[in-house]
Parts: sequence; C-alpha cells; structure tokens
Amino acid sequence: MFDLTFTVDAQDTTTPLTLAIDKAVIAGWTGRDPVARDKHIAELEAVGIARPASTPIYYRVSARRLTMADSIECSGGESSGEVEFVLIGWQGRIFVGCGSDHTDRKVEAYSVTVSKQMCDKVVASTLWELEDVIGHWDKMILRSHAWINGERVLYQEGTLDAMLPVDDLIARGFDGKGLPDGCAMFGGTFAAKGGIRPADRFEFELEDPVLKRTIRHAYDVVTLPVLG
Repeated sequence: MFDLTFTVDAQDTTTPLTLAIDKAVIAGWTGRDPVARDKHIAELEAVGIARPASTPIYYRVSARRLTMADSIECSGGESSGEVEFVLIGWQGRIFVGCGSDHTDRKVEAYSVTVSKQMCDKVVASTLWELEDVIGHWDKMILRSHAWINGERVLYQEGTLDAMLPVDDLIARGFDGKGLPDGCAMFGGTFAAKGGIRPADRFEFELEDPVLKRTIRHAYDVVTLPVLG
C-alpha cells in the first residue's frame, strides 16, 4: 500500500485528497461495440499480440507502478501509452481520473500480463466524483496526442459510449461486490489512429463537455538501452 495525493475538482471547489492505493487493475477489451473492440484486437494481432482469453479481462499490476511523474523510463524503444479513464474506490465513494496504460509491446507479444507490469502507469493528479458525471458519462471524451519524430499527432480519441457502462465494468471485475476501497482500475482504451507506435512524449486527457472541464497530464518517455 502507498499514498497518492490528488486534487478533487468539485466544480466550485478543489480539495486535496490523499488515497492509500493497494490494488491496481488494468481492464482490457472493454468496448461496448463488438466491432470496435475487435478492431483493436486485430490491431494488436497485427503486431504479434495474441487475442485475449476473455472480453473484458482484468489484469493485476503492482499498485506501486502508479505514478504522477512527468517522465518515465522504459527498457528499449518498443513501449507506448494508451489513454484510459481511471476509477478509484475510497470509503464507499468512486472517483474518476485519467491515466495512461503504458505498455511494453515487445513483451506483450508473448505475455500481456507481464507486459502490463513492465512499465509505470501514469495518472493525472485531478479526480472527479463519479456521481457528478455519471448522468452524462457517455458524452465524455478520452483523447491522447503523441510526439513522434518531433511532430505532435492526434493518437487516440473517442467518447465513453464506446466503453462498457461503469456499473457493468465494475460488476464483471469484482463479482458484483463493487469497487474495493484503495483499488485503482483503468477502464480500457481506443484504437490508435495510424496504428500503435512508440513516442517520445505522450499527452492524455479526459474531457467533460457538459461541465466544461478537462483532466490532463503528459509525460516524456526516456528509453533505456537493452544490452542483452
């Protein structure tokens, strides 16, 4: 267990909140539309990554992989980020944030579970109360930009109506018991525009067009040498 301090944005007020995180879950293949879901599966198959054992699927990673850093270090140059909404349970409440499921694609080709453990999972420092956004959940937008060869490109974009509803996602992952206190769960992602590829810098955001606010974060990717 370790502590992360967030800022809870309640529209008219912001409040610091320190949460003790003891569990991290990466939910995969969470698309509501089976056609879009299969497109992302096919995208990964194209780079040698096997189909998942089930859809959705819930991968466990070390909670200490979560970070708010503006730079992460990765072995080799074959990792990439994925923008996702993040749900965090705390004292019976659920908070909504945004993060990047940064993943080693070379390792993913032989073990998705291991690949999820290889890289830090970057999260933004701002959270919203789920109850403040659940009424217009499907209208919210996930978006990412990647810096590739010195150029900033739109990498991912989509509305949350493409993902499983929150209640369904939680129920399937936790046997209908609700999101546990201290658990941070990444909720899935969209296909990359132009295909999955590494970047020197990754920017991600969750936009609420109804309440007109956005959670943002960005980080540099430092590549470490692979010597054998």
